[in-house]
Amino acid sequence: MNFLTIGHRGVMGVEPENTLRSFVAAEQGGLDVIELDLHLSKDGALVVMHDAQVDRTTDGKGPIAEKTLAELRALDAGRGERIPVFEEVLDAVKAPLQAEIKDVAAARSLAEVMHRRDLVSRVEVLSFHDEALAEISRLVPGVRTALVASRYGTDVVERAVAVGATTLVLNIRRLALETVEAARKADLRIIGWVVNTQDHLRLVRALGLDGATTDYPEIKRTGRFTA
Repeated sequence: MNFLTIGHRGVMGVEPENTLRSFVAAEQGGLDVIELDLHLSKDGALVVMHDAQVDRTTDGKGPIAEKTLAELRALDAGRGERIPVFEEVLDAVKAPLQAEIKDVAAARSLAEVMHRRDLVSRVEVLSFHDEALAEISRLVPGVRTALVASRYGTDVVERAVAVGATTLVLNIRRLALETVEAARKADLRIIGWVVNTQDHLRLVRALGLDGATTDYPEIKRTGRFTA
């Protein structure tokens, strides 16, 4: 299987994260897959942003859930970029996507778009939350899902299997060979995040992972040469 390089919120190491500018740069940089995050606005729009609050990545303040799409659109998300909605990303790039959802409500909205635009083959759905993955699997038969974990033990494998996920996306700072071996026995793919240095890259390649989520497009160019 080819080693996948996945653009973290686009290429957030060089462009404003989760913006169309960042996603286009990730595609132009040759990354295999683009990862993004989804939240719902006050009026139900599926907007692309990592945090529940707009404070860190825009010139605004407050929770996304308390702002309408129009209010969110008025914010500067970096270098003049606006907060995109999910369907704008679908149209801006052709690359496969990993869409991370935070809750069941976002799963339901994403499911509607996936059905309408026939996205099962293009979009893999990620979440830290088991119930969100269970919900998207119920709503979109055949959807590929991945369980994301930052603090975890080998129990993460059992959790993934229980919700029907085919992939684990794991924080490399806590990744042990024991977990990798358990995941392989369960026939799960493993993606490591965040892989931003040659040392990180050597680690995930040595552990035999299937891919790396990175903030920098250079990982794509160096990954093929790293043992």
